[in-house]
Amino acid sequence: MAFLPDLEQQTAARLAALGFALVELRQGGTARRPLLQVRIERMDAGGDQRVTVDDCAVASRALEAWLDGTGLGGGQYVLEVSSPGLDRPLRRLEEWRRFAGRQADVLVPALGGRFAVRIVQVVEDPEPSVELEFPKGVRRTVKLAEIKEARLAVEW
Repeated sequence: MAFLPDLEQQTAARLAALGFALVELRQGGTARRPLLQVRIERMDAGGDQRVTVDDCAVASRALEAWLDGTGLGGGQYVLEVSSPGLDRPLRRLEEWRRFAGRQADVLVPALGGRFAVRIVQVVEDPEPSVELEFPKGVRRTVKLAEIKEARLAVEW
C-alpha cells in the first residue's frame, strides 16, 4: 500500500502549526481505503493539558483538507484523530524525560519480555538510554533501541 512520502513529518508539521504535537501515527487499511490513526497532544502547558473533542475536530479538519488535496486513496481514506490516552506510547527521548518518575510497561526482548517498571532518568551518553527500576528495586540502564514497545502504565 502506497502512502505519501514523509507522511509522518508532513503530518507533524501541519499539527504543529495548529498547536498540537504528533504522538503517534499508525497506517493501515487497504490501497483503496487507507486508514490513518493520528494521536495528538496539546503543545501548550508541556502537553499536560488534555486534548478535547474540539481539538480533535480542529486537527481532523485541517488534515482532511490537506489529505483531500493529495488524492490519498482516491479520497476514500479513513482518518481517526484522538488523544494519546492514559496509556500513551513512549518513543522519543523527550517523552521518556518528561515522564521520569512514572510507571511504564516496556517490552525489552533482549531482557526476556515485558516488564512493569518505573522510569528513573534519561541517559544520553554514549547513546540514548533510560534508567529503569524493575520489580524488587533492581535498576538497569536500557538503550532506547532495545525497547521494542513502551507505554505509560495506568495508575489508579
